[in-house]
This record gives sequence, C-alpha cells and structure tokens, in this order.
Amino acid sequence: MQIDFGVIDHLDRQSLPIAETYRNRIDLVRRYDAAGFWGFHLTEHHFTPLGLAPSPLLFLAACAQATSRIRLIPLVLVLPLYNPLRLASEVAMLDHLSNGRLEIATGRGISPLELAYYGVNHLEARAIHEEAQAVLLAALTQETVSFRGDYFRYFDVPIELRPLQQPHPPLWGATSSPESAAGAAREKRSLAFLLPPSRVRTITDRYRETWAAEYGSAPLPRLGLARHLYVARTDAEARERAEFGYRGWYQKLAYLWEKHDPRGLADDGMHRFDAMVIAGSPDRVADRVAEEIEQSGCNYFIGRFAYGDLSHAESVGSLERFAEKVMPQFSPAIAVV
Repeated sequence: MQIDFGVIDHLDRQSLPIAETYRNRIDLVRRYDAAGFWGFHLTEHHFTPLGLAPSPLLFLAACAQATSRIRLIPLVLVLPLYNPLRLASEVAMLDHLSNGRLEIATGRGISPLELAYYGVNHLEARAIHEEAQAVLLAALTQETVSFRGDYFRYFDVPIELRPLQQPHPPLWGATSSPESAAGAAREKRSLAFLLPPSRVRTITDRYRETWAAEYGSAPLPRLGLARHLYVARTDAEARERAEFGYRGWYQKLAYLWEKHDPRGLADDGMHRFDAMVIAGSPDRVADRVAEEIEQSGCNYFIGRFAYGDLSHAESVGSLERFAEKVMPQFSPAIAVV
C-alpha cells in the first residue's frame, strides 16, 4: 500500500513547566523530520489546556529552524481571530524562513466559546472566514489589495512581502461534510479528518468524484486520516499507555465545555477510544493503519504521538517503534502533490 505519513499535535498542556513541554515537542519534530515524515500539523486553540500553541505560526517558526525537510502545516488557522493582511505577511515570512516548506489551512473555528472570549459571534464566523480568506489569498498573490466587505475594508494596500512558493503555499482544510469536500476539491485543497473511516469514506468519495470531473486524472492532493497512536512491544502495554494519554487529552478537549455548559462532556471520552486511537504492537498497528486507510479512501496517515501526560520518553519510544517497524511496511505515495 502506498501512503505518506504525517504527524499532528494539539500541543496540549502537561504537568510540566511549559518551557519544557515546548522543548520536548520541538525535539519530537526534529525526530519526525529525521524519520522521514512528510508533514507536521499543529492545531490552534485558545484559553484552554488543549493548546499551548495559540499562535501556530510562531511555534512552526521555531520548528523550521530545527528541521530541514518536513512540511509545516497549521491545521487550522482560525481566520475570524486574525487581521488577514497581517496574517498574509506572517505566512509569507514563515514561508521564506522555512525555505518554502509551509502549507496553510484556514477555518472558522470549531469552538464558539473560544471565539466568544475574543468577542466574535460564532454565528458570524463563517461570513468572517470567507471575507478573511479572500483577503488573505489576495495579499499572497497580488501586488496591491483592495477589498470592501462587511468585516474588512482595504484600499490600494501595497504588498511588498510575497511568499517564496508561488502563487502561494499549498492549501489545506478540515471538513466533516461531503459538500465542503467538493468545494475543497475544486480549490485543490488537501484535507484532514478525525472521524470514523465509514464517515470519512463518504467525504473522500465526493472529493474524488469532484476532482475527476474538474481535473481528470491529475494527481490527487493529500487526504489525511488522523489518529492517536501508541506503539509498544505488546498490545496490552500499548493499550494501557494509550488509554492513560487519551483520557488526559480528552479532559483538556472537554475543559471549556464543562466550564460553561451544564451538560458538558460528562464522560471521559473512552467510548471513543477504539475509534480514535490505534494502539498495539508494531504489526497490529500496521494492520490497523492499512485497514483504516483502505476503508476511508485516504492516501495519507497522520499520527499523534504526544498527548495527555505521556512522558517525552514514552512518545519517543512509540515514535521510534512506528518509524522502524511500521512505516517500512508501506511504500511512499507517488505522484501526490
């Protein structure tokens, strides 16, 4: 089976000094680069222990200096929280600092609570995102920008800093609907999913149908399936440590909801464990990866090695076993842009 491998991280808070968590995560990104992972994806969250990277581009700038090959992809930049002209300048700057290894994903923000802290009405987030995205792409590709919308207005702004990659860094998105997937295909966006394979398949099928209608047999962008991972010598050991890490990660995911919504997310998330986590010996993990890629129709697998309060040593050990014993069982995807 031909697939590429990437990594995703929420950079969730641990029971360590924050600076130590940052150092550990940058060390992991250096190891991902050396092991041959294609891309490193970083989420954006605010006012929650789920994310210590409220400025993904800032953390990725540090990663750019510690690596040489791996692609760097914020997943996603929450556009309603940015001035799109300034964001375009920062994207262009990081594209040069990384020697053209940056790719960008934008979204309206999944958490109404995080948006509300900034005074953004989540009911307006989609409209704000659409305007901001139009400004962002204009500022990455044009010499001057003029725009008149409900949320952003600019007139004849000179653009002096352009990205290294032309016309702009490759685009990504995250979606849970076939309709959005069709639009992403037309825009040549890669996609990432944290959903069960059967749900992903309805989305990737729609994506491929739209792609074929628009671009024929041209190589597909990446369609990525994301999973928490833990690889150990035995299935039992892997499951025990993965459950420990996932339970802590899920508590951070639920933090704001439980704080503000009396219904909260009252469970510990473990009913989702088997769908969202792949844990086991190297052979078991390889079998599960192959099975889920086949079922989902994806061509790219995105693993998460650091989550919850797994120690840095545990994440490194799981990564090393995955790189040494799982990845060689797959050949890299070819003719994938």
